[in-house]
Amino acid sequence: MRLSQAFIPTLKETPSDAVIPSHALMVRAGLVRQLAAGIYDELPFGWRAMQKAMEIVRQEMNRIGGQELFLPALNPLEIWEETGRAKGFGDEMFRLKDRKGRPMCLAPTHEEIICDLARAFLRSYRDLPQIWYQIQTKMRDEPRPRSGILRARQFLMKDSYSLDSDHEGLDRSYALHDQAYRRIFERCGLQFVVVGASSGLMGGTRSEEFMVESPHGEDHLAVCSACEYAANLEVAASRPAPVQDVPAADPGAPPQDVSTPDRRTIEEVSGFLGVAPERLVKTLVFMTEEDKPVMALVAGDDELNEAKLMSALGGAFRPAHPDEVKDLFGAEVGFLGPVGAPKMPVYADLRLQGGINRITGANKNHYHLTGVNVGRDFAVDHWTDLRTAREGEGCPACNGTLRVVNAIEIGHIFKLGTKYSEAMGANVLDPQGRERPIVMGSYGIGIGRIVACAIELGHDDKGIIWPPPLTPYDVMLIGLNMKDAAIRAQAEAIYADLQAAGLEVLFDDRDVSPGFKFNDADLLGLPWQVVVSPKNLAGGNLEVKDRATGQRTMVPLGDIVNHLKRS
Repeated sequence: MRLSQAFIPTLKETPSDAVIPSHALMVRAGLVRQLAAGIYDELPFGWRAMQKAMEIVRQEMNRIGGQELFLPALNPLEIWEETGRAKGFGDEMFRLKDRKGRPMCLAPTHEEIICDLARAFLRSYRDLPQIWYQIQTKMRDEPRPRSGILRARQFLMKDSYSLDSDHEGLDRSYALHDQAYRRIFERCGLQFVVVGASSGLMGGTRSEEFMVESPHGEDHLAVCSACEYAANLEVAASRPAPVQDVPAADPGAPPQDVSTPDRRTIEEVSGFLGVAPERLVKTLVFMTEEDKPVMALVAGDDELNEAKLMSALGGAFRPAHPDEVKDLFGAEVGFLGPVGAPKMPVYADLRLQGGINRITGANKNHYHLTGVNVGRDFAVDHWTDLRTAREGEGCPACNGTLRVVNAIEIGHIFKLGTKYSEAMGANVLDPQGRERPIVMGSYGIGIGRIVACAIELGHDDKGIIWPPPLTPYDVMLIGLNMKDAAIRAQAEAIYADLQAAGLEVLFDDRDVSPGFKFNDADLLGLPWQVVVSPKNLAGGNLEVKDRATGQRTMVPLGDIVNHLKRS
C-alpha cells in the first residue's frame, strides 16, 4: 500500500481525553477515531491488525472443532426475559421497540440466543457435543466509557459456546477452550496470566480470566511471589493476620451501650473509642433480587468483597436504601449491628470467627456496643470468605506473599452448567430416553483488547512497536528524495520485489521531509523500516531498522528480501 494513497490520519499531539498509551497511540497512529463516547470508527490501518487477530482466533477455534456462525445483534427482549437477564443487565442493556411496539434489545452477549437455537434443533445426546462460535459486535451501555476501545460501548468479541450432554463433557470442552486460548494469546505475542475469577451475571460453577498485567488495567489481581497462584481480586483468597482480640475486664459481662455521637464510620468510631479498627464489626445490609434483606459482616479493617457475597447469595443484590434500613432497624446506617437485629440471614467473614470483646453498632442512633462476643451475643447463619485480599498477605496455596497488580482482561471462560438451558427448556434425550438439560459453557475474547494490549505492552515514547503476528504491515519502505527519478525507480522496484516475496509493505512514497517520514514510521511502528536513500544506494545498500530494538543494519540491495525473511 502506498502511503500517499492510504487513509492513515496520523496526529502529532496526544488527544486530551486519552489517559493510557494504547488509547493515545491508536488515535495518533490512525487506527481508530471516536464517533461518540465509547463508540469508535475502526480505520483501515487498525482494522488490518484486528483482522490478523481474528484470523488467529478462527484458526485455533476451528482446531478444537468450533463451527463459526453469526447471530443477530438485534434480539427480541422476551428471550432475555426467560432467564431473567433482561432485568439483571439493567441499564447496561440497550433497549428499543420496533415499529410494531415489540420490545427489542441490542445483545450484550448471546447465551440466550444460543439456547434458543439449541432447543429448536438439538434432540438427542447423539447431537452433542457442539462448539459454536462467532465474531460479532456487542453493545453495552457502559456508564463511564473510557480507556479507548478497552472500555467501549460497542466492541468486537469472539464468543463461543459449548453444548454437552453431561458435566464430564463440559469439562472436556472447557479444557479445549483453555488450551485454545493459551495458543491464541501466545501466537498474538501477549504475555498473559490465567486467574480464577468471578462469574458475575454469567453464573455457573467456575470461570477463569486471561489477563495481561498492565499499570493501566482496571482489574486487580492477587499474584503470589513464590508459586503460580493468581486470582482476580474479586475472588482471591489469602491468609490474613488474625484479629488481635483484647480480653474484656469481665468476660461474662453482656455488651454495653456506649455513646458515639455523630461517629458513623469505622475510622471515626475506632478513633473515638481508642481501639484498633480490626476490633470493630462492620455491618452491611443488602436486598436480594426478591427484595429480602440480608446482613453481611466483616472485620472493621476489611473491605466487603461484593463478588464473593454474590457467590454466597447465589444471585444479584443491591445495598438497602436508607429508608429500608431505618424501617428494619429503627436506626441509621453507621449504627447497625447484629446484636438484637431483626431476623434475616447473616453472612459473616471467616476472620470474625471466635471473636471476643468486639464492637458493633447498637441499632440505636449515636450508640455502639462494646464487649460483643461472636457466637454468644449473635448467631451467624453462613460462615464464608467475604473479604477482599490485600497486598502483603499470605498466599493461600503456599508460604509466599501476595502482591496486588493491575491487569487488563483479554479473555474469560465460564462453566455455565444448566443455568440457561433449564430456564429456556433446551433439553435433549439421554441414552435412557429421559429429557436432560444441555450442559453449557461460554467463552469470550475481546478482539479489540488483543490489539490494545499488544500496544500497551509494545510501545515507546515515539510510537507503537507491533508484535509481528498482529502488525498491519510487515515492512515500512521509506523512499527519500522521491523527486529524483532514479531513486523513485529503484524504490518502486524494491516495493515490487518485497510484495512478490509475500511481504506486506507500506510504501512511504510521499513528497515530504525525511524527518516527517521517520517520525511517522516510528509512530506506526511496523517491525521493519527499509530506507532507500541516494547515499545508501550509491554504495549498493539499503538501511534496515529493527523497530523493536532500534538497531540499524546496512544490507546489500540484492539481499534485502532474504534478510527480512530470515529476521
